[in-house]
Amino acid sequence: MKVFVGADYRGFDRKTELLPFLAELGVEATDEGAYEKVEGDDFNDPAIKVALAVRENPDSRGILICDSAHGVTMQANRFKGIRAAHCGTVESAKLAREHDNANVLCMSAHFLSDEEMREVVREFLATDFEPLERRVRRVKRLDERNDYD
Repeated sequence: MKVFVGADYRGFDRKTELLPFLAELGVEATDEGAYEKVEGDDFNDPAIKVALAVRENPDSRGILICDSAHGVTMQANRFKGIRAAHCGTVESAKLAREHDNANVLCMSAHFLSDEEMREVVREFLATDFEPLERRVRRVKRLDERNDYD
């Protein structure tokens, strides 16, 4: 599985620690930035890069980290085909995959410990979508319109 990983300056250290963990899991991880810790950089840039990479590689997944995870989640979800989920527990990661076919995991550098983050990532990558008819229908509806007012 290919995984695209990104973070802003608040998530930079966590991303740097997570990349070797992904390698240990046998995951092909690509760092989509930030490539250096620059205080005050925008979460938007890595979130856009990860979202576009996941959209161009449909069997891949993405991981985004910022202070609260709210900003990267909102930015990634602006792209058709992206289903970014802010997960702070193993159970939320499991449900995001099983029920909603989430393809981008967003995590908080502020609220999760290193160990908690690794466990959430492990679950997100290990869990498959359960394609019950109602779940497939709901996931398809996410991309029906991009022009809600």
